[in-house]
Amino acid sequence: MVPMIDDRLRRITCSLDVMGGKPCIRGMRVTVGALVGLLAAGRSIEEVLTAYPYLEREDVFAALSYAAWRAEEVDVPLRAS
Repeated sequence: MVPMIDDRLRRITCSLDVMGGKPCIRGMRVTVGALVGLLAAGRSIEEVLTAYPYLEREDVFAALSYAAWRAEEVDVPLRAS
């Protein structure tokens, strides 16, 4: 059974105390951007998991799900009052 995206996104955490508030995997100092960047550079999931043995395969899919979700977000500029 494939986990729902909401379940995957629970693995993504943001805290000002960890990596300056960037989205990270389960509170660790591994950012979503770092994982997505490795995959975009051609690294396989297996290579990523070898480089970061404390990560789980589902963490990689969570990072991809989060990046896809953010890519669909619409930023609305705030008006100055």
